[in-house]
Amino acid sequence: MAQSKPEATVPVPAAAGGGPVSHAIFRLARLHRMFAGQLLRRIGLHPGQELVMMHLWELGPQRQADLVRLMDSDAATMTRTIKRLEQAGFVRRRPSPTDKRASLIEPTAASQALRQEVEQTWSQLEDLVTADLSPEERTAALHTLERLEHNLARAAADPADAETEH
Repeated sequence: MAQSKPEATVPVPAAAGGGPVSHAIFRLARLHRMFAGQLLRRIGLHPGQELVMMHLWELGPQRQADLVRLMDSDAATMTRTIKRLEQAGFVRRRPSPTDKRASLIEPTAASQALRQEVEQTWSQLEDLVTADLSPEERTAALHTLERLEHNLARAAADPADAETEH
């Protein structure tokens, strides 16, 4: 039985005809964020907050500026994220022992129970995203996505190169 080609979830405008991969990434990112949001809401988080928590669980207390850099975020977004996580009781601020101007953001004991739920949520999301892919297809998809990410990171590092490649 021949497998039919999946259709785009939103119409692809003619103006996007020169960028079919980019439009597909846009659609995928939109749906991925929507499903992540639904799954994370069940455990009291918003998309992106779980990533901050993952880094804190893995690396321990961090300065907010380091989290901004680590997550390639902006200061205002990180401030809101940390404030919400603090209000939820998942992180706390404490003075940095080495820099009196800075404070460290650290996961609380309450966040440790959240860790397992976050890990389960990410496994669920992965299962949704890769539902009908074989292990080989999953590996190939990951490799392709990493190459696309590398291309964009390289272009971001040297914008002049990105403009001259056309």
